[in-house]
Amino acid sequence: MTENAMSDRFDVITVGRIGIDLYPLQDGVGLEDVETFGKYLGGSATNVAIAAARHGLRSAVVTATGDDPFGRYAHRELRRLGVDDRFVGTVPSLKTPITFCEIFPPDDFPLYFYRDPLAPDLAITGKQLDLDALSSARILWATVTGLSRDPSRTAHHVAWEARGRAPLTILDLDYRPMFWASPERATAEVERALEHVTVAVGNREECEIAVGETDPQRAADAMLERGVELAIVKQGPRGVLAKTREETVEVPPYPVEVVNGLGAGDGFGGALCFGLLQGWPLDRVLRFANIAGAIVATRRECSTAMPTTAEVEDILKEVEHVGS
Repeated sequence: MTENAMSDRFDVITVGRIGIDLYPLQDGVGLEDVETFGKYLGGSATNVAIAAARHGLRSAVVTATGDDPFGRYAHRELRRLGVDDRFVGTVPSLKTPITFCEIFPPDDFPLYFYRDPLAPDLAITGKQLDLDALSSARILWATVTGLSRDPSRTAHHVAWEARGRAPLTILDLDYRPMFWASPERATAEVERALEHVTVAVGNREECEIAVGETDPQRAADAMLERGVELAIVKQGPRGVLAKTREETVEVPPYPVEVVNGLGAGDGFGGALCFGLLQGWPLDRVLRFANIAGAIVATRRECSTAMPTTAEVEDILKEVEHVGS
């Protein structure tokens, strides 16, 4: 790779959802009784790109919006939050998606997606991809949602074929049943995807869709058997398990008072990218990512809730001091 190409190389490129989160400013009530909402940039892949940028990584997202005010807001927010928007397309015939949630702390946050008849991010084609950028990125992060419909599904495989199962090709098992015709179809597509990635990360329910296992150890082993080099199983209040062929690491949760748990996984993802690129021991990577996700859970929104490296490090040092 030439010096110019290296200088233009992204640390992290994510592929997937973008939209507008309209989250209630009242807790413990249904949407029919909410009086005011906050407006935030959202979408899992977008949030991960933002989280990575908060840690100083050069990040971009491959996605698309409608040609509407919410689409223009999305572009503006991406740039404000440090994410390159050059790969964010526009589909004039479709509207930028909106997502509502209800907030019932500590563990009930129903989501309502408005993505019909088709979300612009699922209309991305292989011909629209910058394969050089995707191939050279230090991390390529994709989510299972992008496999739920064509042409997005095919575009993902075009990107993976161009990248050639390079290191740190990550699949977020982010399974949302409302986007799929059936769980069986999701399982079939995830099985195909696992043949192209080197890292897989998801919670126990998502692992069941991916490999038919909810036990963390067996789920991780099943992903490794499919050629993944690093399998990460998030266990909520039980912490996180990660496995390679040589190493098994488990870290405990970092307890917090939860305000909104919806963005925690994305905060974990951006911090995971940062830790992996630092070359840290796996135990430290997981502890750092776990705390980052926990911080997000203490805040109402998702995208603008992503912590800085310093915020995470301060808590990590405190935890390590208490444990010493």
